[in-house]
Amino acid sequence: MSNLPSVLIIEDSMTQAKRIAAQISRYDINVICAEDGLQGLRMVDIEPPNLIVLDINMPKMDGYQVCRRLKRDPNTQHIPIIMLTSNDSSEDALKGLEAGADDYIPKDAFASEHLLSVLGTMGLLGEAHVDQ
Repeated sequence: MSNLPSVLIIEDSMTQAKRIAAQISRYDINVICAEDGLQGLRMVDIEPPNLIVLDINMPKMDGYQVCRRLKRDPNTQHIPIIMLTSNDSSEDALKGLEAGADDYIPKDAFASEHLLSVLGTMGLLGEAHVDQ
């Protein structure tokens, strides 16, 4: 078991998940990926992460359902959840925050910087983090 902080990425596009993981893991963070909501929930039960990055549009169970389930469970409700998604309408963002997400980041040109900023604010980035 590692002493590094851990982030679970729940994203059905492994290309997207690997891109996000590569950006985050540069900062001495252990990154784990799940391909859908059900797999993500199982992984949280096995080894709760320090933070979850969650997509919305996924097979089997969407991100809103995953978020609500995690926030209702006393064992996982403390884990911060950041929704990182291509759903960029204000209605989608409100729905995500109402489901219990701690932040909602649309996948746009600034998504990576926004995500790293949130990780920094949460104290998850190590000394390697340098504001650019």
